[in-house]
Amino acid sequence: MDAIITAGGIPKPEDPLYKYTQGKPKALLEIAGKTMVQWVLDAVCASEKVEHIVIVGLEERDIAPTGQKPIAFMPDQGSLFQNVRGSIAKTVELNPNADHVLMVSSDIPTITTEMVDWAIDAALETDHDVYYNVVTREAMEARFPGSNRSFIKFKDVEICGADMNIARVEAARGNDELWQKLIGARKNALKQAALFGFDTLLLMLLRRLTIGDAVERVGRRLNLRGRAIISPYAEIAMDVDKPHQFDLLRADMEKRYAA
Repeated sequence: MDAIITAGGIPKPEDPLYKYTQGKPKALLEIAGKTMVQWVLDAVCASEKVEHIVIVGLEERDIAPTGQKPIAFMPDQGSLFQNVRGSIAKTVELNPNADHVLMVSSDIPTITTEMVDWAIDAALETDHDVYYNVVTREAMEARFPGSNRSFIKFKDVEICGADMNIARVEAARGNDELWQKLIGARKNALKQAALFGFDTLLLMLLRRLTIGDAVERVGRRLNLRGRAIISPYAEIAMDVDKPHQFDLLRADMEKRYAA
């Protein structure tokens, strides 16, 4: 399987993380002696299940050499949607036979190769277009108390979305309009309702749907065969969006690697 690491985006002065980044990419924030993207790259590159890697949003000079896998770089394309689309096209250029692609955000520095391997193995047990990893509230709060993540409440479980997911290349390359809307709606409830249907959103809010029910209803509406996978690893959902999250992960990793 090939992998894409999304590392675009430079926090603006009004962004809470700007006091740390000061005009530099968020991916280059340092934790425990490495940049966040370097921690992610090292974990992905060490996986024997990963062949080619595309890093979008940074230049080769931003990365320390790691392993022997081919790594291609792409400049930031201007938006998350364009970054994903461009990096998938680059993946196919590198490997015309690419079937699935692992998409990983550069701001989950606590991931390990074991977690990368688990995500790939768990996804490929079935044949779907999109594999969306989620983490339960219990797992997140046990591993990262005080992270203040937002959770979606279903009838059977409370979950937050992860930043390591897998998609079939052909599904990801098709229907630009749909994918642009999906990416644009990822943090906007009203946009999500327009995509998924207000009936589905209402049933979710009333906790009348299980997570499996919700995936099935959304899949039918969007004409995508998707699967939600509950991961035991909170690390794949512990991204850095706010200063307190960066401080939490920095303290966690400095303690771990000092030991």
